Amino acid sequence: MSDYRSPRAIEIGGTGPVRKLLIGGSAPVSIQTMWKEPLIGADLQSVARILAELEQLGCDILRFAVPDMESADALVRLSAMTSMPLVADIHFDHKLALRCLDGNVAKIRINPGNIGSEDRVRQVTEKALDRNAAIRIGVNSGSLPRDLQQALEAGAARPPRERAEERASALVEAATREMEAFDRLGFDRVVVSMKASTVEETIIANRKFARAFDAPLHLGVTEAGPLVSGVVKSALAFSALFADGIGSTIRVSLSDSMENEVVAGREILSECGKRAGGVRIVSCPRCGRNGFDVHSFVKRWQSELLSLNRELTVAVMGCVVNGPGEGKHADIGITGAGDSVIIFRHGKTVRTVSGALDTGTIDAAFREELGKL
Repeated sequence: MSDYRSPRAIEIGGTGPVRKLLIGGSAPVSIQTMWKEPLIGADLQSVARILAELEQLGCDILRFAVPDMESADALVRLSAMTSMPLVADIHFDHKLALRCLDGNVAKIRINPGNIGSEDRVRQVTEKALDRNAAIRIGVNSGSLPRDLQQALEAGAARPPRERAEERASALVEAATREMEAFDRLGFDRVVVSMKASTVEETIIANRKFARAFDAPLHLGVTEAGPLVSGVVKSALAFSALFADGIGSTIRVSLSDSMENEVVAGREILSECGKRAGGVRIVSCPRCGRNGFDVHSFVKRWQSELLSLNRELTVAVMGCVVNGPGEGKHADIGITGAGDSVIIFRHGKTVRTVSGALDTGTIDAAFREELGKL
């Protein structure tokens, strides 16, 4: 029997146009990403459109940095324009949190330890309760309390395994202190994240915490890096923790686009059995037999296909030698050779398009066949 505690369920959102979202309990694991530009001066209508597109891709919740009151004002306005639950990422100034909670912001990322007096924290928790918002404690390995950081520095010569254990324990201790601050105020609508920059420390910290607390855990590897290394680290950490029943929300933190963070999150959840249905794209890596530009086609179609609200397998194969056969399980597939493109279903050709083909002709034929499904 597992010695990890089941996470309590927290409902957020449901104010204004924002949809309700259940975190923890028996709810599906939620995918989060973070807006990568300042909100100040942004066209909020355009931002809202992008949020809708990210939601179609599978994003459940999205975080914004709120460094000043102008950003807080913009987030309040934006929260009246979208169904996406939004998170305000705030440090040091509790007034920014209070301002964001004037709108339909669903969650505040804030740490009691850097906000000031307990009275300031109480003001935030009372308003969060009134607005059906949650608060996320976010602990990172690079911003630990001074005493914990000094203790780690004192043990710098220890073996790597011991160091990983110590750093993970420091993350848990920092999160525990923040939890205790909320407990004194009787506030339990808390989500916790402990993000290290290594897979090992991330796994150890979340396992330690899940043995002691039932707060939902937001998983992530901080500073995970560019697309490939970031996805690898995140997949390793998440799959290990999911196997233990740990993790209520995730973010694949990448030095890359929000879209790729969401798509990577979807794929990890799907392969770990945490998210069913939706569109699954299978494509070959391409080789010297290549007769069809797989990479270009996938790049053009990925977002549109993944936004479809249906269960579907799409195969994009590089040549007719193996294409239809290897993609015979697919509901629809495409491949080609020379000046011909072949569209197939479950391995059987349903359409061949020949002649001087450009991407517009190829896409039009594929879209037509896709519409017949």
